[in-house]
Amino acid sequence: MSREVSTDPRYCYFFDDDRFEETDRPGFRKRVITGDHLQLWFWRIKGGADGSFLHNHPGNEQLGIIMRGSLDFRIGEQHDHSRKVLHAGDLYLAPTSVWHGESVFIGDDELGEVWILDVFAPPRTSPEASKVDE
Repeated sequence: MSREVSTDPRYCYFFDDDRFEETDRPGFRKRVITGDHLQLWFWRIKGGADGSFLHNHPGNEQLGIIMRGSLDFRIGEQHDHSRKVLHAGDLYLAPTSVWHGESVFIGDDELGEVWILDVFAPPRTSPEASKVDE
């Protein structure tokens, strides 16, 4: 039985370092893939990078999975200053309008990066979100 490998760009995405685009925040690179009902943002962030602020998404749920490195951040009520630390394999859920951010990115030993997969539902519609990986 032979297995066919699909290279159809509509369905399969591969880890290609050159497909990550720089953002306006130094040390942040991303790749965005958008479906009809959800959107994936794959972040590669240099450990120690600045640029995370407390925010929420009134129209989107956000599920984040830490793939590499660690994330020290706030999540919950806007006036709650307690922090959570997540490591590779941990995840967080920010339901609609839940505040999160003010992140400290702790790079891993191998690449000095934090890798985060953020899934949004429905897909974000902000101008930054409209840059879809093609």
